[in-house]
Amino acid sequence: MTFTGLLQVVGQEPVFDTGLLLAGTASVADVERQLSRWKRSRRIVQIRRGLYALAAPHRKVEPHPFLVANRLVPGSYVSCQAALAWHGLIPEHVAVVTSISTRGTRRFQTSLGSFLFRHVKPKLLFGYRVERVTPGQDALVASPEKALLDLVHLEPAGDTEPFLENLRLQHLDQLDLELLRRSARSAESPKLVRAALVVETLAETERADYEAL
Repeated sequence: MTFTGLLQVVGQEPVFDTGLLLAGTASVADVERQLSRWKRSRRIVQIRRGLYALAAPHRKVEPHPFLVANRLVPGSYVSCQAALAWHGLIPEHVAVVTSISTRGTRRFQTSLGSFLFRHVKPKLLFGYRVERVTPGQDALVASPEKALLDLVHLEPAGDTEPFLENLRLQHLDQLDLELLRRSARSAESPKLVRAALVVETLAETERADYEAL
């Protein structure tokens, strides 16, 4: 395959994997050798083994970090601070995209961003949905309620009032507090139940402050 042929196949893809190039009679060895040459000549960038993106200026579609995260570890979903910022519940820009999966904790430092994957038990793998993160690109992202509970679960003092206050949570009126309570109970975690109560108190305070304006 020529590089022009590659552009015809993957030019509109944010990222692509080796399997996309194995149509017809192409062998795995031949494709991998060609990919290695293109990587050395900086026409493509490798994100992890078997996963690539076109390099600038050949890249027509800029990969969204959430889509990259999903593709780095299939079956994962974006959560914690990254998802909270996406939903507008915390004000800060988040430099590292944290995702949840049932695999072990892993970190990836790539030319497309920094990614952290945190492990949870299978029973906690719920509360996410497909989001249109940028035109033409979808990713699995935790709901606001689950993003908050995932963060609480993973942080040692995540259920404490000081920790939750330090997040500088905002727009808490957008939270479904009943869903937050149900999700905490379904996880069978006293820690999450305690956190849900603290968040309810913070939401009531925010509402009272708004009404006092």
